[in-house]
Order: sequence, then structure tokens, then C-alpha cells
Amino acid sequence: MINATFRIGGDLISVKVEENTILFFETATGLTSTIEGLRLDKSGVLKEFPDLENDPEWKRKTIERFKEHIKKFPSEMKKINYVKDELKKHGYEPLYYMQKGWRPKKFET
Repeated sequence: MINATFRIGGDLISVKVEENTILFFETATGLTSTIEGLRLDKSGVLKEFPDLENDPEWKRKTIERFKEHIKKFPSEMKKINYVKDELKKHGYEPLYYMQKGWRPKKFET
């Protein structure tokens, strides 16, 4: 299990990776969600998956593709680094991560 913390503006977001499960936690509101509960920006999705432009099921298919992509990574550390890189593209600042039983470490940028 790995917990990571990111900042966007004045808000802190935590991401927890445990095997193939990724949870997003907003510290200001206390809300926890899987990828299904997040608001996905259609224009951002279409940059990654232009084939979904006229698909009414674009959100469901995007979530399925995300889950399948995550399963391909061999370790939780590779998964959290992938999430870090994706969030960085959208203005999130990676702060630190903590593996179960270890002290927090700063992300290498």
C-alpha cells in the first residue's frame, strides 16, 4: 500500500494505491472516491482517447481503460508514479508518498 499527497491550489488530495485499487481522498471535504466517482473532463479524455468523441458511453469506457492500464504495472510504486505523472499534467503538485511501514518521502520531480 502506498499513500501519496498532492496539492492543487490550496487543496490537498491524497491517493492510495493498494494492489489494483486506487482511491482518491480530498482532505478539505473528507470525500473518498474510486475513479468511478471522479468528475472526468471530456475534453481531457478526448486528448487521450479521440475514438470516444461521439460515444455516449465515453465515461464508462474511459474508466475501464484506466483500470486495465493500471493492472499492467508490475508494482504499486510504478502505479503511483503513473498517477503522479498524470496529475502533474493537470496542475497538481506532487508532495510526498509513504509506503506501508515507512516514513514519508518527497517525490523526485
